[in-house]
Amino acid sequence: MRVTTPEHGAQRDAWLARLCADIYGREAGLSPLVTFSGTRQVLFAQEAARLWALVDDQGRPGALALLVLDESGQGMSLWLSASPGGDRESLRRLVRELALKAPLRVEAVDQQAEDFYRRCGINRWFAAPGGRRLGVAKGHPAQAVGELAEPMRFDEAAILRRFKHDARFFEDEKQRFVTALAAFPG
Repeated sequence: MRVTTPEHGAQRDAWLARLCADIYGREAGLSPLVTFSGTRQVLFAQEAARLWALVDDQGRPGALALLVLDESGQGMSLWLSASPGGDRESLRRLVRELALKAPLRVEAVDQQAEDFYRRCGINRWFAAPGGRRLGVAKGHPAQAVGELAEPMRFDEAAILRRFKHDARFFEDEKQRFVTALAAFPG
């Protein structure tokens, strides 16, 4: 198993489509499509995000992760991550490798998530407003919660408006998502 980033746009789209489908589920309305489209149209276009995978010898991803630059450009946030086969060990290995090589920031939604990230090597934690827990990898420059810049984002409402008002764009993005999802190596 090795950590890699997609070699070409079609592979990246397939991996991203699968990640979105795994995160939101197959019956999640427009959420997977909005994330797929916004990530491609905005974050990838601005080189503000990078997709990573832990792949086997045949190049099949066992875990996927989308890292997004923060607004200061000094750190990266783990925005989305999943294991297509449900293998938590592959996901742990991928996040651990990324934490060793990138100034990574994660957000734990509960104690179980924080424990998982600790097993990935993320051992510096901050209490953030709203009861959130933010962890940073060893290479992250922040020394306090106030030094953590927010990750870059895209305007989901703008994507939805464009879907509503531009039927061709919506159909093109929907077809691209379906085609990419079908191209994910099985």
